Amino acid sequence: MRLGLIAGNGRFPFLVLDAARSMGHDVTIIAAKEEAFEDLNEAATRAHAEIHWISLGQLGKCITLMKDAGVSHAVMAGQVKHTKIFAGGIMPDMQFMALLMKLPSKNTDGLIGAVASVLKDNGIELIDSTALLKPMLATAGVMTTRAPNEEEQKDFEFGYGMADAIAGLDIGQTIAVRHRAVVAVEAMEGTDEVIGRAGHLAGAGVRIIKVAKPKQDMRFDVPVVGLATVQAMRVTGAAALSVDAGKTLMFDRDTLLASANDAGITIVGREKT
Repeated sequence: MRLGLIAGNGRFPFLVLDAARSMGHDVTIIAAKEEAFEDLNEAATRAHAEIHWISLGQLGKCITLMKDAGVSHAVMAGQVKHTKIFAGGIMPDMQFMALLMKLPSKNTDGLIGAVASVLKDNGIELIDSTALLKPMLATAGVMTTRAPNEEEQKDFEFGYGMADAIAGLDIGQTIAVRHRAVVAVEAMEGTDEVIGRAGHLAGAGVRIIKVAKPKQDMRFDVPVVGLATVQAMRVTGAAALSVDAGKTLMFDRDTLLASANDAGITIVGREKT
């Protein structure tokens, strides 16, 4: 099977590429010029994968390139900052413009869900973005040396309902809590920025809760944490992190957990019932 890899920002595309090649898949990479790392060229060469660089909004070209390559299934990997839609960062082609005109709202689910529908109409099935990376999903329970103390656990329990509600409304996936008060809520700025703002507002000791959406579409916008998340927590003095087990990708897991242990940060995987 030839797999299409639609690549955005971060290390996610590299990991998917390595996993796909190790499983024997041929890969065609469609990389967003404004987001994907240039190092992806070298990774593509090593993997003997085709790579094409296109601008955000060139949906028609993306589809044409994948169809010409014989792609039947594709995976989205890496972040494309939603703010670019509002900051003039996307120059839509006719196909993407037609899609935007039909959308009642331009939130993440609506926008990427519509792209997935257009791909399917053109014979390209968008698959679970974690399908090739199952070992990287967060596990249930305490993953660090230190377990949450009583106060941290109370803040987690306090915050879960609100975090789930915010995620369900497609506002964001992360909130910061301290002393049963919501300190910061994620919108379009990203998790690390929320952590930094929370530390500025409430000082050391904030608890970070990152959740999947109640009806999380695993094809896109899957929660991700990495070493940068823990580094942001260390800088601000955030002491505890909860993620959803089985729904959150943990990049550089061993290094991430080692850094958390070194700083006395507790990380838990919530098992949603």
